Amino acid sequence: MEIRDATDADVAGVLPMVAKICALHEAWDADRFRTKEHPERMYDSWLRGRVRDRARSVFLVAEHDGRLVGYVVCTIEAEIPIYWTPECGWVHDLWVDEQYRHEGVGRQMAMLVVERFTALGVKQIRLQTAAPNEAARSLFASCGFRVSTLEMLLSVNSGANE
Repeated sequence: MEIRDATDADVAGVLPMVAKICALHEAWDADRFRTKEHPERMYDSWLRGRVRDRARSVFLVAEHDGRLVGYVVCTIEAEIPIYWTPECGWVHDLWVDEQYRHEGVGRQMAMLVVERFTALGVKQIRLQTAAPNEAARSLFASCGFRVSTLEMLLSVNSGANE
């Protein structure tokens, strides 16, 4: 298994995984994670921007026998100015295809994210996991992450397509 920086040529191979992660999140909680049709298409240019912006992004792919089987995409985000930490690394997505899970691929990608953000001078890395996603919390906890906030949701206009 090779884990490496993503390239523009990899984006097309990552998009089906984006569709899978979006569908999984929506299945877990449609109020929170309902997407517009074909969210992977909207990711295309954003991911290409992450490939070009190595100073503020970490975008890695896992490749096995010439086939992409996982990815992680992260950015450096500004914090509101009342906090001592002016910005943080943000893990947007980490996905490993089902047949390659439990082989340490996700952990390797997460630890490379920590290394890359450390090299970029980032002092704090954050992420969110869906409430049912115990596997992700376990993975990130094994890499040193801890729970710091809990997001809560109240749908006041449920069912509206905006």
